[in-house]
Amino acid sequence: MTKASPIDAFKTVLSGAARAMTRDAEVEVGFTADTPHMAGKSIKVPTPGRTLPADQVALARGFADASALKLRHHDTALHSRAAPGDAVARSVYDAVEQARVEAIGARSMAGVRTNLSHALDLRLKSDPITRARNFEEVPLSTAVALMVRERLTGDAPPEAARAGVDMARGWIEEKAGGDLDALPLALDDQRAFQQLTASLLEHLALVEADAPAEPTDEDGAEEEEGSSQEEQNEGEQGEEQAGDSDATTEARGQESDGEANEGDTEYRDDLDSMSDDGEGDAEQDGMMPVRPNRPSGDLFPGFDYKAYTTSHDEVIAATDLCDADELTRLRGFLDQQMASLHGAVTKLANRLQRRLMAQQSRSWDFDQEEGMLDAARLTRIVIDPTRSLSYKIERDTEFRDTVVTLLIDNSGSMRGRPISIAAISADIMARTLERCGVKTEILGFTTRAWKGGQSREDWLAAGRPPLPGRLNDLRHIIYKKADEPWRRARTSLGLMMREGLLKENIDGEALLWAHNRLIARPEERRILMVISDGAPVDDSTLSVNSGVYLERHLRHVIEWIENRSPVQLVAIGIGHDVTRYYKRAVTIMDAEQLGGTMVEQLAALFDEE
Repeated sequence: MTKASPIDAFKTVLSGAARAMTRDAEVEVGFTADTPHMAGKSIKVPTPGRTLPADQVALARGFADASALKLRHHDTALHSRAAPGDAVARSVYDAVEQARVEAIGARSMAGVRTNLSHALDLRLKSDPITRARNFEEVPLSTAVALMVRERLTGDAPPEAARAGVDMARGWIEEKAGGDLDALPLALDDQRAFQQLTASLLEHLALVEADAPAEPTDEDGAEEEEGSSQEEQNEGEQGEEQAGDSDATTEARGQESDGEANEGDTEYRDDLDSMSDDGEGDAEQDGMMPVRPNRPSGDLFPGFDYKAYTTSHDEVIAATDLCDADELTRLRGFLDQQMASLHGAVTKLANRLQRRLMAQQSRSWDFDQEEGMLDAARLTRIVIDPTRSLSYKIERDTEFRDTVVTLLIDNSGSMRGRPISIAAISADIMARTLERCGVKTEILGFTTRAWKGGQSREDWLAAGRPPLPGRLNDLRHIIYKKADEPWRRARTSLGLMMREGLLKENIDGEALLWAHNRLIARPEERRILMVISDGAPVDDSTLSVNSGVYLERHLRHVIEWIENRSPVQLVAIGIGHDVTRYYKRAVTIMDAEQLGGTMVEQLAALFDEE
């Protein structure tokens, strides 16, 4: 009998522990190179190294234990029904509930308590609370969750986050200290705990005093009867394509050519002014990105975003970053990755093609007095010579001339399977849309260096002036131009497989860059699809500016495009919630869903015609 490898043995142990905690024999724990997640009864944890390093083992154990405790002690339907609509309130609400289910396990099992503590220490390394220099920079969801954990388990906040929690502690205690003290009394009752959490949110002024309403007893009885089925459905839906949930938006009215051209001039002028403001002046550890949770109301029209210097930024074609032989080799590697994904995505792409071609098909008005002779009705003249000739006129197609830009996050956290699937999906979408007469541009964004590059060197040489703004060298990559045929650009997509390409991500400026390129296009309809797996992160910039500096700029740019630009903006988040930023967005927890989600989102946009 072959002896199991250490990795397989570790997986068996994790699965057994999860089944014991959940009391469910169907629970399974597996490894993933992508963002850790839970879908139904399947728990995916970060893959540890072959030698099972202690920190990676602790991370896997902590995530597996936290997920198992959530399956055992959390009612998804009950939680969702009372969830607040505001993004900041929702993040605090979710974090407090997670602290509750983890506290149940930590108080009754010493080993679980240790695993959760180790995982929390590692997770906080990428949390903005560790970089906060004042109360305004402290993410409330993290601070409140750590204070709730302290009340429920007696464990003080980890050393890395202690200073950040202390900055917010006085204000939180003053506003909601009584609610925090009452939470331990309702630890085992999710409904009662939920009511206390709602009170806490009200006292922190994160929700209105009368919202959200707690479900009535009758509603509660109904939801408890259906909760098991809903949780099962939720798990099944997590494995399906995620493109159906966020497809609603207001249809955009068609403008006349004169109005469109006039509007474009206005948008270009506004963009030029924004660009002038923006340009005139440790690698992620694999965890799900954690971002400061601030309401969009924090964004004011005159938000002062700037770059310390733009002299080291570059907009470069993929072919200029890599020689032809290397691109061919990388493309071959990408083609090998397509084996498992190509079939499923191609079927969806073909379905999209049929839908687009149907919108472009010719249609006719028959029995007209003039036009093209209708040969199909000539038999009527032969049978009855007294009949007049019949003509037909071709109708004008309603399918508008369209260009689509795919803007792909090339940050370090996309390394591995996510960037491979993004490249494959972009490749298939470009081919599909080209066959339908829709031009497609594929762009990527990252930075030239970790930790600031030459921009930071210039800043240091200048004596470290305060608040320098964006402090890294941008690298914006053109993989395929809109007018370039796919066959000529196909090797360029292999560049995404190049080791060392993926670094930091500054989303706001990348979004403006891609938008500017679209505005300059002559097509009547312009669609920008953003694919990202994390919030804007650049250690060099965030270390010398506000901890929410890049995120605020991203929110400002998105709001401007969505409200004032003719470009239709849609986003797909891999492993993080992008709906808090974009009006039209969808979040997927598994990169394998990306291809299908891209197809569904584009199909929904075209169906709005």
